[in-house]
Amino acid sequence: MPKQPTPARLTSRFILLLLLIGASLGAVQLAAQGEAPPADIVNDEGGAVVITGEVTYTNTLFTAGVAQPIIITEDQAGFVDRNEYFIMPPESQTLAQITSDFYTSPFTYSLTLPIQPRGSYRDVDHDDAEETGVQVFAIAYWSNTFGDPFLEVRDLSGGGWSGAYASTRIDPNPSANGEVIGGTYVIYAPDDQQGFPSGFGADGRLFTEDDPIVTVPQGYTVVNLDSEPFTFDRSAYPVIDLIEGERAALSDFSRMSYPEAFDAMIELFSTEYAFTEWKNLDWDALQKAWRPRFEQAQANNDVLEYRRALRDFLWTIPDGHVSAPFIQEDFVTAVIGGIGMAIRELDDGRVLVTYVTPGAEADAEGIEVGAEILSIQGMPVKDWVDQTIPWTGPFSTDHARRLDQLRFATRFELGTRVEVEYINPDSAESETVRLLAEQELDSLFVGQETNLTGFELPVEYRLLPSGYGYAQIYSFSDNDLLTIQVWERMIQTLIAQEIPGLIIDMRVNGGGSGFLADSMAAYFFDEELELGSTGFYDASLGDFYFDPRGVRHFYLPPDNLRYFGEIAVIVSPSCLSACEFFSYDMTLEDRAAIVGHYPTGGLGGSVQDFQMPEGETIRFTIGRAVNSAGDIFIEGLGVAPTVRVPVTEETLLGGSDALLDAAVEYLDEQVRN
Repeated sequence: MPKQPTPARLTSRFILLLLLIGASLGAVQLAAQGEAPPADIVNDEGGAVVITGEVTYTNTLFTAGVAQPIIITEDQAGFVDRNEYFIMPPESQTLAQITSDFYTSPFTYSLTLPIQPRGSYRDVDHDDAEETGVQVFAIAYWSNTFGDPFLEVRDLSGGGWSGAYASTRIDPNPSANGEVIGGTYVIYAPDDQQGFPSGFGADGRLFTEDDPIVTVPQGYTVVNLDSEPFTFDRSAYPVIDLIEGERAALSDFSRMSYPEAFDAMIELFSTEYAFTEWKNLDWDALQKAWRPRFEQAQANNDVLEYRRALRDFLWTIPDGHVSAPFIQEDFVTAVIGGIGMAIRELDDGRVLVTYVTPGAEADAEGIEVGAEILSIQGMPVKDWVDQTIPWTGPFSTDHARRLDQLRFATRFELGTRVEVEYINPDSAESETVRLLAEQELDSLFVGQETNLTGFELPVEYRLLPSGYGYAQIYSFSDNDLLTIQVWERMIQTLIAQEIPGLIIDMRVNGGGSGFLADSMAAYFFDEELELGSTGFYDASLGDFYFDPRGVRHFYLPPDNLRYFGEIAVIVSPSCLSACEFFSYDMTLEDRAAIVGHYPTGGLGGSVQDFQMPEGETIRFTIGRAVNSAGDIFIEGLGVAPTVRVPVTEETLLGGSDALLDAAVEYLDEQVRN
């Protein structure tokens, strides 16, 4: 007969049964209530206290103009909400120390977290219950330019979240609109009742309703988004390196053979170059025509021939943003010899001597300033200029190319005898002389608008005898913090002294940050006008994508820093890229007159670099800038003068600055009216 269970055994079994039933009922109840299981924690040391890491950059433009680099806790509420206009509150921005040389990659940082951060709480568990939620941060690099060390709307380019140089990894396709696809978050929970995703869910997107949810501990937790499921780390001293991002990183073909690197370059141009159709470029035909030169250079192991092939190929792309190798030996051989004069072409087609080097052959033979050149080496001067190599190319516009050809038309190899036919002023008869090309550079550099000493501040200003302010902006790639400080000091002075007009001289500004240029133009407006947008190649679409939310517009400075006097902007073909965007901005609502002999240089897009063999870094245009109507408006066109000063004997040789005189005359007329 089987044994009967004793009372003690009955009791223990009954208790165990009750416990099992209770646990099952509790699990059912938790599931019914939608409560999430706890996160699986690793390295549980109570949560992050100090974060350290490295920032590695390969992009050659990364440090350009940067004066105040910062690493911050970047409030990710903008991404959670998919709100690209979200402004990270200053109180949410905990600043790190940069602990090594910022200008040497990689640099390091150390960030001490506050006991309780002041970021934006977001309920991200999608359980329909109203909860406090968590604060979500990326660790991110930014550059501060405006105001105090914390980032404001202008520093943030209007808001949003980082696409590069952050602890998060972003989908590189522009149409993805900055979707986070990996990397690391630092989250803060006010208690142990808050949920957070443990994966991307079936849709592959974070912070959406299909995310699997876990409950996170109170305090800081580092979340690794690259593991499946996510890893939740409670180390006290985590290391978080920032990610450069695919779109920001430098493409490197330097370890390839010459033909392989050429093919890779063609592939890059054929997909990402911004103006293929606009310039009618046939990349397949160009590849077929030019590859044999790279093959020959490789077969002969000839570095110089490779560099010449690369230079000559890039010169065929009519885009002033495209950089070509500078081969010093070729340049020196071709241009070191001068015949002692510089020439310019007038509106009426004549070519005049604008400078004669004292003591040079031209001077000794009696050629005078103002002499008309009829022929060089027996060729009509226009034809001679047409066939002259413009050594500082390529160029986006015909007028910029023509001016460079005129510059080099009187340069030769040393010892060359040059036949020149000319007519001096007040002479009825032409004369022909044979001049010896000698080593003289005065005639090459005289009158060049880009001759700078290096002692210039990014912005310089003064009061003219006419009573108008006069400012020169030399660059938009200098120290950006200093640039804005000097700029705002000038604006304050103009307002305080009630200066009725301002002349902004842009003739030697080679460009830089387009956003900085737009921001500086905003000091003359009282509306956030739309400025246009920029499209980038999207591999997922196989075409250029213009984010409808990415329209550029003015971010206005404070009311007391806006100047509304009359303005004239002086330009030249040496006003390039960001300089042209500033000049274009000033044409909106007829805010300023554009004064010049010629349009600007016509460089209208964003750029990127890549690496080729033999240490050659090449730049090309990847961003297609369009105006608010969706039209290409600068590339290949430039910003045309609204007050065009004719190129005549008087304006070239009159002894004064004809463009400055015209700007003063324009302001006089406006102020009188």
